[in-house]
Amino acid sequence: MQATLTAASIMLRTPADDRHAAARTHALNPGEPSAAVDSSALLQGQKAVSISHNGSVYRLQATKLGKLILTK
Repeated sequence: MQATLTAASIMLRTPADDRHAAARTHALNPGEPSAAVDSSALLQGQKAVSISHNGSVYRLQATKLGKLILTK
């Protein structure tokens, strides 16, 4: 099963998990310096997720060795 993330879905998350507050703040204030987003925030316990970006869908996948692969 894959989850699909969009900018809106990240911005609309509840503030229950303060570890991801920096990512939400950056999404709301794009003129500020980039904030790092932990991969666990994107993967949310799954091996792979789909990311919608500029009308295209990308797949972010974690490998067994702990590396990330992003494919279009």
